[in-house]
Amino acid sequence: MAETTRVHVVRHGEVHNPSGVLYGRLPGFHLSDNGRAQADAVAAALADRDIVAVIASPLQRAQETAAPVAAKHGLPVDTDPDLIESANFFEGRRVGPGDGAWRDPRFWWRLRNPFTPSWGEPYAEVAARMATAVDKARARGTGHEVVCVSHQLPVWTLRLHLTGRRLWHDPRRRECGLGSVTTFVYDGDRLVDVEYRQPAGG
Repeated sequence: MAETTRVHVVRHGEVHNPSGVLYGRLPGFHLSDNGRAQADAVAAALADRDIVAVIASPLQRAQETAAPVAAKHGLPVDTDPDLIESANFFEGRRVGPGDGAWRDPRFWWRLRNPFTPSWGEPYAEVAARMATAVDKARARGTGHEVVCVSHQLPVWTLRLHLTGRRLWHDPRRRECGLGSVTTFVYDGDRLVDVEYRQPAGG
């Protein structure tokens, strides 16, 4: 019988972002007080698990979310660039409803194709690198459990990819809350289950 391996893919906690910009891959965006509490809640929820590695996106908010999880298990936080946030043309701009870059006609060409999408890293590329990250993590933790900390769009795109669904989607319908844990359960090399929980609340 093959060994069971679990890869817990965590979305980072809430970010301190008083200017309301799309921070994307920009440096210097750290967790808010609430985000640190969410990271602690994730660490508490995973405290009794058989975790042998904690791996995070290189961005500060992911590293800070991973830190209390790693500390609970006496592990370092390793970094994998494949877990990074998706690239986005609107990075650094305000994009909220009713204002911001999306209302500027100069940028409408960037919105022409929601299926790729035309404003950022193609979903297929996001899915491929995230699947690679999970495969690497699974190889490290065969028969045990591994935590990977990433970002909302990459986590959700990975889930769509691994469960055989189309990659383009309505961002408002993602099941990937702040501080959430999406767990991919493998029997050997075969994905047998996907679990989702929000230890930090809704």
